[in-house]
Amino acid sequence: MSGHSKWHTIKHKKAALDAKRGKIFTRLIKEIVIAARGGGDPASNARLRTAVTAAKGLSMPQDNITRAIKRGTGELEGLTIEEYTYEGYGPGGAAVMVKVATDNKNRSVSDIRHLFGKNGGNMAEQGAVGWMFEMRSSIVVDAEGVTEDQLMNIALEAGADDIRNNGDSWQVLSDPGAHQAVLDALAAAKIAVVESEQSSLVPKTIVNLEGKDATAMMKLFEAIDDYDDVQNVYGNFEINDDAEADG
Repeated sequence: MSGHSKWHTIKHKKAALDAKRGKIFTRLIKEIVIAARGGGDPASNARLRTAVTAAKGLSMPQDNITRAIKRGTGELEGLTIEEYTYEGYGPGGAAVMVKVATDNKNRSVSDIRHLFGKNGGNMAEQGAVGWMFEMRSSIVVDAEGVTEDQLMNIALEAGADDIRNNGDSWQVLSDPGAHQAVLDALAAAKIAVVESEQSSLVPKTIVNLEGKDATAMMKLFEAIDDYDDVQNVYGNFEINDDAEADG
């Protein structure tokens, strides 16, 4: 996500609820299917390895993982899922990037445009806000049980570039090519990973939102994130506890 602490907290709470009703499983299965097109062996396919690790971390049955891989490699038939990225603006002029995995592009783009408009934002042309983000490996770890110095020593030694404080968590940023090495180093140090994404869209600059803009932005983000075809949502905004309370 954008890297601001309040949204991270909300996202993690949502993730626990989503997992109970299968939402996260659906997203992970789509990611495995897409990743497996680059090869069905996680050992030689970094993106697939990341997706499978995430699925196992949420106790997805091995049969589900295997079927998803076979769908991706073409061994099993299934709907053709394609990836798309949509761009837009939210309340307060904040930039929003939406990653979608869908079997019906026309349906998805129409629905995403509707969600933007209904919640105080608007879709933009390709490239309009994409330049405000950069592709990074993003690994979020629980702040409990690890100090900044400990995390920095482990992560930077493994190839990470930066560590950001999100209040209740740390966000470790790296080049996508260093993603697995950093994950392995954290696992070896028994540091709990809350969220892991090899190709995350990280904002270069942050917009601070308050009051009505903050409240409206939260509603827009949640509406888009809840949409079935959405894999992930990114924004370049920050909302703190006080701003949410004021809204």
